[in-house]
Amino acid sequence: MVLKRLTRLYLILGKTFNVWIAPIFAGIFIAFLRMFIGFGRLLDNIFFAIKKTTIQNPIIIVGNPRSGTTFLHRFLIQQGIGGGSELWQMIYPSIIVQKCLKPFLPLLEKISPAKYHSTAAHQTSLTSVETDDVSLLFRYMDGFFFYGFFLTFDKDNLFHWVDPKIRDTSVRDFDWFESMWKRNLYSNKQERYIGKLFSLSSNLPKFLNRFENAKILYMIRDPLNVIPSGLSLVTGVLDKRFNFWSLDEKIKKRYIRRLYNALIELLNRFHHDWVHNKIDKEKVLIVRFDTMMNDFESLMNDVFDFVGIEKSEEMIKSIKKTAESQRKYQSGHKYDLDKFGLTEKKIRTDCKHIYETFLP
Repeated sequence: MVLKRLTRLYLILGKTFNVWIAPIFAGIFIAFLRMFIGFGRLLDNIFFAIKKTTIQNPIIIVGNPRSGTTFLHRFLIQQGIGGGSELWQMIYPSIIVQKCLKPFLPLLEKISPAKYHSTAAHQTSLTSVETDDVSLLFRYMDGFFFYGFFLTFDKDNLFHWVDPKIRDTSVRDFDWFESMWKRNLYSNKQERYIGKLFSLSSNLPKFLNRFENAKILYMIRDPLNVIPSGLSLVTGVLDKRFNFWSLDEKIKKRYIRRLYNALIELLNRFHHDWVHNKIDKEKVLIVRFDTMMNDFESLMNDVFDFVGIEKSEEMIKSIKKTAESQRKYQSGHKYDLDKFGLTEKKIRTDCKHIYETFLP
């Protein structure tokens, strides 16, 4: 299956972007890098107490991209209540390899995939705490990142390749997350993991069966904002790297339609599991984006109570300061529905149940 995915990726890059040679050299480099990291991970188990590290009461932030998940994720980590994974730790997931490469991070930053992100939409770097979903792309060349940035361009709709209802990779993925989280908790000298996984919107019941003590913060934002913002973020990255907006009109429209459907599907999957009681609601706190922007202090009271953290004086000051900033905040990320061939009516129709349940 890995070879199948890599072959399809190569053909997509060649046929869509006329990039045929660079992927070959990239593939050779990645193969050697994987062997280097694999050897490092073996040494990790010998020289570090990885097996003794446990995942206790992890806090996992779930929600569609552009629903405020990154802000909440980074804010909670900044309060010192737990640790997450920086981008470079997911690219090089070995403690020994990280120790070797850390002095060269400024140099590695110059070739980092993060440089293609639009800073107005999403500020990131190798040392930024990032979504754990991206680790599946680096580890297995798989998952929703792989679909959103690459498979969506294929002439065939390949959503079933990453759909957990059709191809369930949850055991593999959760094993990987646990292995990576243990290493990063050890490296970062933290006891509690704080992660972000938008893909769990489609598979949360199984995650909660595996990590029974997890606390889930599910973020919801008006689809009229979160859908076009998500489309703008991804196409912005693709435009920086591959000149997306210069592609054939048919290819662009097909890509946007498929990515739109995938984003809607993530919302609907969580909604279905929620209303049909497939999710243990005592383990989930619904966090509204508008509340985070307009009543941050009240929201943080609910969040800290939910995850079982008593706020220190420093935390209270930080929350109050952030609340003031949130009320004044205006995003520099601009987007509109017309650019993606969308209308308010279509989004409201496709997300009717989301509005009724979470945004009445």
